[in-house]
Amino acid sequence: MKLNALSATLLTIMLAGCASKNSVSSAPETTGAAAPTPAAKSGGFLTPPTGKTTLAQQGRDPAEFPAYVEQLKAQARQQGISEQTVNSAFANVHFVDRVIKSDRNQPEQKITLDDYLARVITPKKIEQGRSLYQQYQNELTSVSQQYGVAPQYIVALWGMESNFGRLQGREDIISALATLAFEGRREAFFTKELIAALKMIQQGHISAPEMKGSWAGAMGQNQFMPSSYLNYGADGDGDGKIDIWHNQRDVFASTANYLAKEGWNSGESWGREVILPVDFAPQLAGLKTPQAKTVAEWEKLGVRLSSSDNLPDTGQRGWIILPDDVGGRAFLVYDNFRTIMRWNRSYYFAISIGKMADAVAQAQ
Repeated sequence: MKLNALSATLLTIMLAGCASKNSVSSAPETTGAAAPTPAAKSGGFLTPPTGKTTLAQQGRDPAEFPAYVEQLKAQARQQGISEQTVNSAFANVHFVDRVIKSDRNQPEQKITLDDYLARVITPKKIEQGRSLYQQYQNELTSVSQQYGVAPQYIVALWGMESNFGRLQGREDIISALATLAFEGRREAFFTKELIAALKMIQQGHISAPEMKGSWAGAMGQNQFMPSSYLNYGADGDGDGKIDIWHNQRDVFASTANYLAKEGWNSGESWGREVILPVDFAPQLAGLKTPQAKTVAEWEKLGVRLSSSDNLPDTGQRGWIILPDDVGGRAFLVYDNFRTIMRWNRSYYFAISIGKMADAVAQAQ
């Protein structure tokens, strides 16, 4: 089935999200990728870089890939990866041209936040999220109490990242990461992730043939990059394993552990849509720390919940963001929104998680 222009654009953005999350610096205001993919603009959604540059134009011919793999093997050995692991992981390594194409594919049409939300938060997905929340209520409640993360956010990330585990990707992770490192633009990042993947194999978390995921190297039901798995993966059922591919308890615990370690504030929300005064100064918008104000301060500047309702004074600090720039929708967001942005530094993605979580929670 052919994708129309909007669907193709959305798919590219969602794939870019997989490439960009779970390994972010502490500067969400840049709205760039968690590492590999830069943002289209501050406040926008993630898009791969522009241009149709070929590997040959960048000085790397695919024919050189086998020699490059030998360099990667040498780096792995220097970092303590055993010969057995190297041989197993690289046994079937191959250059994956479609990975390069996916990484470089530039959408021809910019979609709006409304377009994006309509596609990723469907009534069916909300219904599934609510049903699964009920099905796993005991497990989610336990994880929530342990990590201080409300269950609806765990369910929302589960749904957005893999459609509740159904879409985890089938790409060979070692080949994908090796290809992206070879491509060269973000060689250091993808080499680091490749070494992390090798550590996963060496530590017995997963075998090399089983290591499948997205074209960008993200894996499992919560689409962790290898380094995120090593840093945030958690054993949710006490069986001594961290299985984010098949074990929902481990998926929930790992997701909550990530958010908790990145600064989640228990009992607080992510934000809300607001109405700005006609004279609102655009330079006040953004997620930089100096732009934070209390809810009361934003209210004094004319920010309202609706045309007639004042903002609820939560006592929290917040930021105004404009995902589609001036003239589009506006949101007052809190620290938890910034934490979601560390998962994936896209305004669109973070808003979708907040809205999906709100929708799931409404039925509880």
